Amino acid sequence: MDSRKLRGTIIAVVIMFFVITGVIIATNWDTVKAKFGIRETVNRSDSGDDGDLIDVDDKQLGNNLQAFMQDDTFFDPEVRYKSIETYSGRVVSLVMSSVSKDLRIMIVNSRGKLITGVPFTIKIQELGEYTDNDEDGIIYIDGLRAGEYSVSMNEMDGYKVPNTVTTIKVKQEIEYKVLNDVEYLMLTEDDVDVSKEDLEVKEAENEADGSENPSFEMEAGNAKKGIDVSKWNKEIDWEAVKADGVEFAIIRCGYRGSSSGSLIIDPLFEENIKGAIAEDIPVGVYFFTQAVSELEAIEEASMVISLIREYDVDYPVFLDSESSGGKGRADNLSPEDRTKYHKAFLNTIASAGYEAGVYASTNWLKKRVNADEFSNYNIWLAQYADVPTYDGYYHMWQYTSKGTIDGISTNVDLNLCYLNIDTSIDHSAASGGYTGVVEGDIGNVPVEERDN
Repeated sequence: MDSRKLRGTIIAVVIMFFVITGVIIATNWDTVKAKFGIRETVNRSDSGDDGDLIDVDDKQLGNNLQAFMQDDTFFDPEVRYKSIETYSGRVVSLVMSSVSKDLRIMIVNSRGKLITGVPFTIKIQELGEYTDNDEDGIIYIDGLRAGEYSVSMNEMDGYKVPNTVTTIKVKQEIEYKVLNDVEYLMLTEDDVDVSKEDLEVKEAENEADGSENPSFEMEAGNAKKGIDVSKWNKEIDWEAVKADGVEFAIIRCGYRGSSSGSLIIDPLFEENIKGAIAEDIPVGVYFFTQAVSELEAIEEASMVISLIREYDVDYPVFLDSESSGGKGRADNLSPEDRTKYHKAFLNTIASAGYEAGVYASTNWLKKRVNADEFSNYNIWLAQYADVPTYDGYYHMWQYTSKGTIDGISTNVDLNLCYLNIDTSIDHSAASGGYTGVVEGDIGNVPVEERDN
């Protein structure tokens, strides 16, 4: 290639380069201005308080840096709750369960407590709306067909309700299984009027004939000697109790309120069970019932299991079947209904892997329940006499309520247990639960055949 043609080619290439560069700069002029700090100004009569120039590139209109404060559209709309504390306290959740052809919906707050005093309304697809008219935080619907139901909640001023539809299966037949949501129903005595709720009356005291032996030193034969206690026995020195020869303790864990029907924890349960176990005293528990349905009996049993599952419980779980002096919601049940509800409790306890039983006086076992239907369970007889006259089967005998034990400032119930309890087995939740403590039914023979 000669020199003339070479120069021509170079010139053409240079020209093409500048043309292409110019096109690129023109196309991306805004970017180039920002890169090299090139500014342009525009005169506006309304550009600010004093008519100053607008800096278009920096998006500053005038020299009033707080102008956005007067712009109603600048901020997001105000949220309903102005503080974290108020907001979290208003969040609503639904907890639902079904026992048999029914549906219980509990409205709880972020702390897991029932929200009372508010008429919440829920909607069940194809059935309609249901309102918590008594404002107790619970909506209960029975008489439902088995199947799946879709549940949602209506809006309520001041509350953030779930905005989703939840499906729950309604059961056809009762399953005597522990309810996972029972803890939402459990109260302490600070939540209730105790004078109206804890009205348990010892029927055995009404039936006592005056011949009972209040001494703990009575001849026990093959039986073990023990006590049963509750809040009425006040604070207990369990080390002194152990030293006085107590071989087991049955501890009240709770009761259902005689008036309201609330599930209430015995205020000294935790202290008592921990104190007894710390001194290597084998324990069992009892619960005072006022259930008026199978559902309530299952609730009671579920409450017991929720309270004891972290402890090593060697002795059975007993249902305390007594009256509330004629003032209790369950006092006037027929023997047939009372027996039915007791069996629901016992079956639920057994389904959780624990031994179960019924505590009752002689006359109560004869007249207020059908004791023959408890043959698969333990009977804890209460009869304050020198020798029991009950001619049925029983496995424990509460023979006085006037006993005295070192470490207990009040009179205390004394008992004999005829069961062979293997206390070497770990029955706590960590080992998978209760695994069968009763090795033999020594007490399960007619009283006249015993030599105690």
